[in-house]
Amino acid sequence: MSTPIHRTSTRQSAAVLASARRREDGSRTGSTSARPTERALLEMQSRAGNRATTAMVQRARDAERGNAAANGASPQAKKNYRDRIAALLDRFKKNLEPVDTFVKGFQTPTNAAFTQQAAVAANESLKHSTAASGTSAASGNLLTEAAGTVVNGMDAYKNMKDARKHDTGADHHRANKKAKTKGVDTVVGAAGSGSYSAAIAKEVTKIQKAADAAVASEASGIAGASVGTVKGIRSAFRIGRAAGKYQQIKKLGDPHLVQAGALARLNESREQADWAAAEAYVALDSYWKHEGPGRLELVSEAIDAAWEAMAEARDAGETLRRAENDVEKLSTVQQYAKKKQLTKIGKEAAGGGGESVKAAAGVVTAVAAGTVGLASNPVGWGLAGAGAGLVLGVTLYKALRAATKRYEEVHHPERWAPQGETPAEAASRTESLKHALKFWKKVSKGERQAMAREIYALAAGPDISGHTTAEMRESARSLLIALKSGPAQHKLEPDAWAETLNDPAKTSGWIAEIAEQLASG
Repeated sequence: MSTPIHRTSTRQSAAVLASARRREDGSRTGSTSARPTERALLEMQSRAGNRATTAMVQRARDAERGNAAANGASPQAKKNYRDRIAALLDRFKKNLEPVDTFVKGFQTPTNAAFTQQAAVAANESLKHSTAASGTSAASGNLLTEAAGTVVNGMDAYKNMKDARKHDTGADHHRANKKAKTKGVDTVVGAAGSGSYSAAIAKEVTKIQKAADAAVASEASGIAGASVGTVKGIRSAFRIGRAAGKYQQIKKLGDPHLVQAGALARLNESREQADWAAAEAYVALDSYWKHEGPGRLELVSEAIDAAWEAMAEARDAGETLRRAENDVEKLSTVQQYAKKKQLTKIGKEAAGGGGESVKAAAGVVTAVAAGTVGLASNPVGWGLAGAGAGLVLGVTLYKALRAATKRYEEVHHPERWAPQGETPAEAASRTESLKHALKFWKKVSKGERQAMAREIYALAAGPDISGHTTAEMRESARSLLIALKSGPAQHKLEPDAWAETLNDPAKTSGWIAEIAEQLASG
C-alpha cells in the first residue's frame, strides 16, 4: 500500500489567516502588540503560506551557519591544505624513487668504474663525460632525498600533534613512535642532502678542472662516509630491536604446548557432558517402559533433562572446538610475527651493510683525495660498487614484495578479507598488474592486516570476543606485550590497558597498532 498523504486542515489554515488579519487590523487601530517584523511575517504568511515562510527561515539559518563555518574554518582549511601538500610531495618522492634506485644501483657504480678507467688512461674526454654523468646522478639523488626530508618532517610534526592529542592508548603509542621515527628520518635525510650537494660540487670541480678539485673530493668523501656510518648504525639499532622482539615472542612458547592443559580440561568437560547426556537418555528410556502411576509426568521430566544434558554436551563440544581453532590461530600469528622480525633483521643487515660499505668507500675517497683519488683507486671503486649492490638488492626485494601484495590485494580480495565482510569483486589479471605497478600506493588489505585482526580477536575483551577462553585471551595479550604494545608503551595501568581491548570504539585503532608493530622492530 502507498503511504497516505496527510493534508493540512483547511479549517486550521483559515483560523491562522483570520488570526493574522485580526492582528493586522489591531496594528492599524494603534495596537502596539505587533512589532514591524511580526507584521511583515504575518503578511508573508497570509500571502505565501506556512511552507514558504518555513523555507525562507531555514535558508536564513543556513546562511548564518555558513558564515559561522567560514569564520571558523580557517584552521581546518589550513590543516587540509597542509595534508594535501604532504600528499603531493609524498607522491612526487615516490615517483622519483625508481629513478633514484637506478642511479644508486647502476649509474653511480658505473661512473666510478669509468672514472677509474679515465684516470688510468689519462683520457680527459672520458673524465669530463663521467663528471657530467656524476653531476646528474647526484642531482637526482639530491632531489629525491630533499623531497623525502620535507615529507618526513611534515609527517613527524603531524604525528607529534596526534601523540599530544591522544595522551594514552594505542593511538598515542602509534603516533608517538611514528613521530620519533620520522624525526630521525628527517635528520638523516637532511644529512644525506648535504652529502649529495657535496658530491655535486665534487663533480662540478672536475668538469671545470678547478684547482680545488682535491678539496671538494675530500669533502664529498667525508660527507658520504658520515651519512653511510649514521645509516649503518641506525640499521644496527633496528636489528637489535627486531632481535629483541623475536626473542620475546619465542619465549611465549608453542601455543599447542602452552594451552595443552586448558584443552585437556575442556575435553574432560566435554566427555562428562556426553556421559551426562547418555545417562539422561537411558533414564528416559526406562521411564518409557514404566507402567506405574505418574508415567507421563516422569517421561516429560526425563525428556526435559535429556534435552538439557544434550544442549550442555553440544555447548561443551563447541567450546572445545573453538578453543582448538584459537590455538591454531595463535600458533599461526606467532609464527608470522617471528617471520616478520627475521625478515626485518635480514633486510636491515643487507641495507645497513651496504651503507657501511659505502661509508668505507667514502673514507677511501677522502684519504686518497690528495693524490689520485677514488677515480684511480680500485679499492674505493670496488667498495662503492659492493655497497650500491647491497642497497639495490634490498630495494628491489622490497619493491617486488610490495608489487606482489598489491596484485593479490585486488586479484584475490577474498584471501585476506575480514571475517563476515563480503569481499570486493576480483579484478582481472590485467587490472591487477596495473594496480601492482602503482608503487606509490600502500597495501591496505593484505596478510599483515589480516594477522593483526586475528591477534586482536584473540586478545580483545569478553564484550568483543566472548567465546574466547580466559587462558587463550591471556596468551594473546602476552603476544601483544612481546610486540611492544603493552601497558607500558601505552602509558596505562594493566587494568586500564585491558579495558581498551574491551572497547569496541577502539577496535580500529588497536588493529592499526598491531599491524604497525608486526612490521617494525
